[in-house]
Amino acid sequence: MDFSWDFTPVLQNWPVLLKGVGMTALLWVIAFPLSMVLGLLLSLATGSGRRVPVLLGRSWVELFRNTPVMVQLIWFFYAFPILTGLQLTPLVAALCGLVLNASAYCSEIFRGGIASLPAGQWEGARALGMTRTQLMRRVIVPQVLARMLPAFTNRGIELAKNTSIASVIAVQELMYQGRALSAAFYRPLEILTAVGLIYFVLIYPGSYLASRLEKRFALRA
Repeated sequence: MDFSWDFTPVLQNWPVLLKGVGMTALLWVIAFPLSMVLGLLLSLATGSGRRVPVLLGRSWVELFRNTPVMVQLIWFFYAFPILTGLQLTPLVAALCGLVLNASAYCSEIFRGGIASLPAGQWEGARALGMTRTQLMRRVIVPQVLARMLPAFTNRGIELAKNTSIASVIAVQELMYQGRALSAAFYRPLEILTAVGLIYFVLIYPGSYLASRLEKRFALRA
């Protein structure tokens, strides 16, 4: 097969790809902190022991963990307006899907981390007269953060990769720009290869950090 690589379209249109990188970063910067906050609230609800919060929290987690994130993004963009009459922008619809999906996984990370603490930690804090909110803020969360850090790093990496799915609802992130350039210049191999390399450069530092953290905390265990 006679084929010659030609990265000219990539070099000529690097501002377009850079714009896509910016949108990818924006999606991640907004979605990851929000998913962690929602995940913490969900874990507190499911661990409250009260029937209604537990039922709602577990339903949330199972719904968003057991349906594809692509379906969730498309649902918020196409189906949500039918139910509510409110048309979400592609960016908002993508954030809804990404945040709600990631929050379900973050909830399980928080739940596992909190459950890993000895019962004596809870009993000692209660003996000092702490409320549940004070107990979580002063005793539980600070101790489990170190244990959960590698898992949250991996979840952040997964979320960064999932941002590429937002291209299906016309969010102009990196994958969207790569597909648009491929269609315009008929050089999908070179352009999508460049897109893949850009994702690697963006995500690998986080992956490397996660592996280092896992080794570090394994040695402490």
